Amino acid sequence: MATSVSSQSTPAATSKPPAFWLVYISICVLAFVVFLDGTIVSISLPRIASTLHLENRYVWVTNSFWLAGTIVQPVFAQVSDIIGRKQPMLASVTFFFVGGAVCGFAKSGETLIVGRTLQGIGGGGIMLLMEIILCDLLSLCERSRYIGILLSIAAFGAIVGPPLGGAIAERSWRWVFLLNLPVSAACFSIMAVFMKLRYRKPENWKAAVAQIDIVGTILFIAAMACLLVGLVYGSSSLPWSSPTVIVNLTIGCFIWVCFHAFEASPYCANPVVPRHLFCNRTSVAGFGITFVFSTFTTWFAFCWPTYFQGSLFMSPLKAGLNYLVYSALLIPSAIASGHLVTKTGWYKAVQLFGLATLAIGCGLNTTLDEHTPPGTRIGFIILNATGLGCIIPSVLPAILAALPEKDVAKATGMYSVLRSFGYIWGATLPTVLFNLSFSRSAYRIEEEELRKKLSNGNVYQYINSELIHSLPTIIQNQVVGIYARSLRLTWEVGIGFSVLGLLVAPLQKNLPLRTTVETEYGLATADEGVTERKYPIQSGQDV
Repeated sequence: MATSVSSQSTPAATSKPPAFWLVYISICVLAFVVFLDGTIVSISLPRIASTLHLENRYVWVTNSFWLAGTIVQPVFAQVSDIIGRKQPMLASVTFFFVGGAVCGFAKSGETLIVGRTLQGIGGGGIMLLMEIILCDLLSLCERSRYIGILLSIAAFGAIVGPPLGGAIAERSWRWVFLLNLPVSAACFSIMAVFMKLRYRKPENWKAAVAQIDIVGTILFIAAMACLLVGLVYGSSSLPWSSPTVIVNLTIGCFIWVCFHAFEASPYCANPVVPRHLFCNRTSVAGFGITFVFSTFTTWFAFCWPTYFQGSLFMSPLKAGLNYLVYSALLIPSAIASGHLVTKTGWYKAVQLFGLATLAIGCGLNTTLDEHTPPGTRIGFIILNATGLGCIIPSVLPAILAALPEKDVAKATGMYSVLRSFGYIWGATLPTVLFNLSFSRSAYRIEEEELRKKLSNGNVYQYINSELIHSLPTIIQNQVVGIYARSLRLTWEVGIGFSVLGLLVAPLQKNLPLRTTVETEYGLATADEGVTERKYPIQSGQDV
């Protein structure tokens, strides 16, 4: 039987035991692999779409990954509070491995999308649990530094994904997915053996199931699925006026309202999203900024490779190498801002600086075309990377600063859901804007047959294709000019998103970051093994 939960707290130590570093390195490797997989298809996607005849279904290769990862995170958050963090993490790695194998051997577009969905389920669990586990091991004051490094490594995976995918796609795109299998298997083995985390064992499985908000979880999954399916269909294969799109969005909004009504009702004993998470302006503003910065993460992953391949006629490999410049400042700025927040607690100032830099960068990006000098576009990329890097490690500590430690899992779960939702918006909205702008400008293409072929959401799969290279110079220049003009609209909307963040960030209070850790989870000591009792974990204690 689980013992009662005490309210003790212990100061965070500066030194960390070997067990902490083993867990931390394993989590970092998994973060790298998951985020690598989220973006590795961005440059190779046109070739995959052409090989498997995906046509306008290509958006599902990306969005099925983020959609599945988003809707399962509340489930993982609840289960990890009941049976501990280790088993859900191992289950997540298993889903990720199986999904990668399905994708690598896929013979049809449908099989590929199923595999990406399985990968998304695993990736969503990993993205959520890696931060929950670190929150169990570190004080709030320390989290910015270590989570900043973690997310920098994850961001590096997202950054090297496109060039790596481009290099692999020149030989065989299947290795884009098969590459992760041995790494996932190794991480699973290491974590299964060495990640010994404390947990609170339920009295019985009936009591454990009773702690899960089953109705709320079902409503959440149904609402998110309908909303995201409607968004994806509307941005790709169907017009926004289509009954399929309208019905999905309408039903999704209705179920979303029902979800929040149920969560606030007396019939919900253990809500997926407790109301008090949104009862202070600091956490609410932090959730809003989470959506903004995560949107930009996949926004850049779509727009920059599209610009390099569509407007500059770069090969997938060369486009990936140019995009790699993005990492020149993203990772150092994320690490630096994480250290700054840890030392000073200035999360609000760091966020404002990052959002302002993003707004300036997106504004300058609107001037990009096929004639922009290399030095100029590299300067724009550095501005984008600096702004985003400053924001990434500063948001979660701000959210948790206004909440008690007992809400870490659910607050981090909400943060992770909004982050994944932002990833989907960042992959979907630029696609919608790009296709919309291209359709409006397609009249500039003189060849009617070519106009029809590139219309109705099909333009992306022909970027830098043999079709475009075979066109007469005059027609080719017309198409390239429209590519640059279409991307301009995506950058203009990006300015709006960064300004939205600038309006929300000042709502936060400058709260102190706690230097003690209170948790019933954490690393088990060598003599106790894995236990169901609660121990206040000192982040630097011997194990």
